Amino acid sequence: MIRNINKYNILKWYKMLTGKSILHVNQGVGKIYSKNEIKGYYNDLTEKVLKDDELYSVKIPNLKTVEGEDIIFPVAVFQYGLGAYDLYLLENKELYFNKFKLMAEWALYNQEESGAWNNFFYVYPRNPYSAMAQGEGASLLIRAYIEFDDERYLNAARKAIEFMLISIEYGGTTLYKDDSVLFKEYTHKPMVLNGWIFALFGLYDYVKISDDEHAKEVLNRSIQSIKLNLALFDNGFWSMYNTDGMITSPFYHDLHIAQLSVLYDLFNIKEFKEYTYKWKKYRNKWFNSKLAFIVKVTQKITEK
Repeated sequence: MIRNINKYNILKWYKMLTGKSILHVNQGVGKIYSKNEIKGYYNDLTEKVLKDDELYSVKIPNLKTVEGEDIIFPVAVFQYGLGAYDLYLLENKELYFNKFKLMAEWALYNQEESGAWNNFFYVYPRNPYSAMAQGEGASLLIRAYIEFDDERYLNAARKAIEFMLISIEYGGTTLYKDDSVLFKEYTHKPMVLNGWIFALFGLYDYVKISDDEHAKEVLNRSIQSIKLNLALFDNGFWSMYNTDGMITSPFYHDLHIAQLSVLYDLFNIKEFKEYTYKWKKYRNKWFNSKLAFIVKVTQKITEK
């Protein structure tokens, strides 16, 4: 059964697959991240800001749904804020600082009492929470805390991480399975690698500024879990978006490479380096790249 074949989705898929979507801009290795202190972000999100048609307006970025409704998507806000912060650190421009502050304030005032953000309200109202949103929101708030020395941001980041680490069976976003710890971008769907890593970056930031031993232990377990599960995201010629057979678009394949490169730099685990190199080789082979593109388009069109 084929679904969602309409002008909106065809345009969305075209932009994503060809790299022309504002949601899917280049996100290479962060330019100024640090292993030991809170500084720039681990992936380069600056194009989220630089390609904003309304950069000079005082506005929270929004998305348009299939029905044509404008909505605010928390992950998009957090990534925009992290990109703006990197640009501020790089260029020291008030414009970027103000954008960063605006996004951090939105994160603060739109956080639920539980510490969660209602990320997928518009598509999955029964499963609206996301470890990726929790991690990226925490990363943004922690940087706001560093800049403004305001405990409200730190407390909100702590609440975000505490909610993220609640088991899925109790309404949180983490899957605890034997000794493994898996951060779920979609709590009702198979594991998504890029969302898992984005969530882990948020926990890593939190561990840097706190003395929370439980958070540190969970971080270490999740790092090992990624290492042990990387083979599930490799189909022999390209990387996989999730553990349910969905191949990555070129954008997400490049994102995986950048994320694993950073993970290797941060944690010095050889498997991260090996898969970075392996997936780069896939990317550089003409046949692999074209085959992956064809498979991805087919999967999108026939997605149920």
